[in-house]
Amino acid sequence: MSRLRSAAEAALDRRSFLAATGAVGVSAGIGLALRPDTHARTVAAAGAPGAAPAAPAAPGASPAAPPRVPVPGWFPTTLRTVATPRGSASGYRRLGPGPGWKRVVRTQLAAARSGRAERRTALASFVQLTDLHLTDVQHPVRTEYLRAQAAGAWRPQEALTVHGAISLVERVNALRGGPVTGADLGFVMTTGDNTDNNCKAELDWFLRTMSGGRITPDTGDPARYEGVQDSGLPLYWHPDAALRDADKQRGFPRLEGYLAAARRPVTSPGLRLPWYSTVGNHDDLPSGCFANGNGSGYLAEFAVGGRKLLSLPVGEARALEAVLRKGTDPRGGYFTDLLRRETRRMRRVTPDASRAPFTPREYVEAHLDPAYAGAGPAGHGYTRENADTGNLHYSFRISDGVLGISLDTTDKGGHFAGSIGRAQLDWLKRTLLAHRDDHVIVFSHHNSWTFDDGGGEKLVALLKRNRNVVAWINGHSHRNEILAHGGFWEISTASHVEFPQLARIVELTDNHDGTLSLFTTLIESAAPHRTDYDDLSQTGLAALYRELSLNAPGARQNLAGPPEARNTELLLKKR
Repeated sequence: MSRLRSAAEAALDRRSFLAATGAVGVSAGIGLALRPDTHARTVAAAGAPGAAPAAPAAPGASPAAPPRVPVPGWFPTTLRTVATPRGSASGYRRLGPGPGWKRVVRTQLAAARSGRAERRTALASFVQLTDLHLTDVQHPVRTEYLRAQAAGAWRPQEALTVHGAISLVERVNALRGGPVTGADLGFVMTTGDNTDNNCKAELDWFLRTMSGGRITPDTGDPARYEGVQDSGLPLYWHPDAALRDADKQRGFPRLEGYLAAARRPVTSPGLRLPWYSTVGNHDDLPSGCFANGNGSGYLAEFAVGGRKLLSLPVGEARALEAVLRKGTDPRGGYFTDLLRRETRRMRRVTPDASRAPFTPREYVEAHLDPAYAGAGPAGHGYTRENADTGNLHYSFRISDGVLGISLDTTDKGGHFAGSIGRAQLDWLKRTLLAHRDDHVIVFSHHNSWTFDDGGGEKLVALLKRNRNVVAWINGHSHRNEILAHGGFWEISTASHVEFPQLARIVELTDNHDGTLSLFTTLIESAAPHRTDYDDLSQTGLAALYRELSLNAPGARQNLAGPPEARNTELLLKKR
């Protein structure tokens, strides 16, 4: 039976729209490489991707052993150590290494039988990334000024999203396999909000981060920064200035040269694993909540133009926040009128065509571009048909006997909450029926409690009726949560833009006793836990990204979730 969620829990996960929707603020290891030409072989193999298939056990015989015995202490995961705050909880805190999180066995869906560790064989092993929110911090459509209404509406760490994401890629590349089974990792899946502002520059940064390349995380004037952090407004952290802004009063450091360092070119090695992409509301909608308008209209023109609003009176900020939170401005009419009224208050900035919004078709075509092929597969799940139809859902083969399904849960009409239409539900029904003999893992951006049209309940009911579904994996709430839904597990993973900045390894195993196990293991980026304010290198900034996220106003909630939502073994009955 699913664990019931209280209204308070739901409110915590949404975090009052300001962070969960992002509409007001968000707007190097050496690994065991998989070459692109090995992908077809590894995903076709039965058992763990990249490992030899396990032959069925003959009557009375012992099942095949796992392909490799892992060394748990060696794997660079949160089982071993986790970035842990130092100092008083009321002031600015530094980070250092702390004890890891133990694995919790959950038996709501099936009993844990003794001896399963010796019997189990790997069926699939992969990594989930979610809510990277790669952010153009100088983008004109961003609404940082809502910080006048709520301190958590703007994140001081946002200029370093690219640095943090590259460091996460480096961590994934350093993994030698699943920490439980030792099986080779088959792929990486991103579950949406890969970008922050539905902006072409951010889409390029995301694709280069994932597939490898040189990135300049800067738009507008290449010679100077034009965002809120040199505005002279004490509402924002001014790292380079002596200004005693609100964040410095909380203990934030002064770091001369920070803004120039944050905008310097950086290099991503690209994932050494094949990777797939799922779309989120920030990828599809300007500010994560306005209808795209096919990339045209006032907001599209404003995005590439030469003015940016930096501040609003508290009353105006309160009114705009209320409209956005309620979702009553799906096409941005109220927001557009406000921008037109506030022209005199705006800062002049350098126009930049790369800040233009992208359409669903352009999103898919960018994934299909050979320049972003990386370790493959071509299109990263998407095909030419997805581009032509605008349907951003698809299925893909994880391994023999295991199918992946990626859904598009964005509300095209303009809303940060999830939505799924009848046509996609019908497609999902047909796909589940056609693969009734497979184990199925479903991916989406939104989770079951962040739909406003009843779509979450519909999805849960449909997945429960199909006994081949073992997991629904998603993000959006920025908080770790794992729910039992009758016959499958819903696994929601925290974001990589807010502390504790996590991603998740998932391993599916057959225990050969009538049960399956889903092992979830959280990972951090490869950046050091401790920061050095004199180190403004790519790696030093990735470490600072984590520390700033810990101290961001409004970030004191436990987004790591309870122990039973972190490193787990999730038992379920084999169908």
